[in-house]
Amino acid sequence: MQMTNLTTLGLDPNKIYLIIHADDAGLCSAENEATKMALQNGSINSFSIMPPCPGFKEMLSFAKTNPYLDCGIHLTLTCEWKDFKWGPVLGKDKVPSLVDASGHFYKKREMFLTHAKPEEVLLELEAQIQLVLDAGVNPSHLDSHMYTLGLSEELLNIYRFLGKKYQLPVLLDSALLKLKNIDLDILNDKEDIIMDEVYLGTFEEFQKGALATFYENTLLNLTPGLNIILLHPAFNNAEMQAITIDHPNFGAAWRQIDYDFFTSSKCASIIANKSIEMITWQEIKQIIYN
Repeated sequence: MQMTNLTTLGLDPNKIYLIIHADDAGLCSAENEATKMALQNGSINSFSIMPPCPGFKEMLSFAKTNPYLDCGIHLTLTCEWKDFKWGPVLGKDKVPSLVDASGHFYKKREMFLTHAKPEEVLLELEAQIQLVLDAGVNPSHLDSHMYTLGLSEELLNIYRFLGKKYQLPVLLDSALLKLKNIDLDILNDKEDIIMDEVYLGTFEEFQKGALATFYENTLLNLTPGLNIILLHPAFNNAEMQAITIDHPNFGAAWRQIDYDFFTSSKCASIIANKSIEMITWQEIKQIIYN
């Protein structure tokens, strides 16, 4: 198995490498504005956009006019919110197994897994990637909304196939794959770069008011290797509150904490004082596909 060690990428095995990554760009205006500000004025150094979502074109334009920023594609096959919905970029008629009776993506990953046909998954995801490419944006990587593409070995292989086809690294999280009993020995290609550590806040920490503390402790306790912190920065305003109604997990208040901490001087100071080497997906892409 091609487990990530930094020598695979030609990087210093004694250094702490870190990506601070914002998911869900393109979701809506509150998400987009916070993500833009965090990229330009904070410590977040990577983001990925959701092609099926209402705010996609706005964030795509931002990515095009700021090509120095590390922009990936957040491959999206589910829609978790109560009233805020979206569906496939190909339309429901071309990929009917991916949508519910209303023509929207399924809310739950389990429902998606039950109904989705692999050939329609591939068609939809190729269309999502093509939307970004056709706009003239040079994406840095692929990742998966709600890590839906890690639900089965078949989906994982579609994910990996797309990475190789478009020469884009994909986010691979061994801990999440193990939860689904996926045999990690299949990840044996040179492009299969698995993060040493993937950090994501939990609902328990949020409920305790300890989410910012979790992020601080994560930064303070990073160890050598390839690390990524996954965030969802947004503003806790009326728009975001309406979208995330009855969904406090990754809700509006949570996303405001993500924004606040990773644009703070405390965050920047920890990164500087701990000698953390910030790295981007674009750099990893250049190493793998050079």
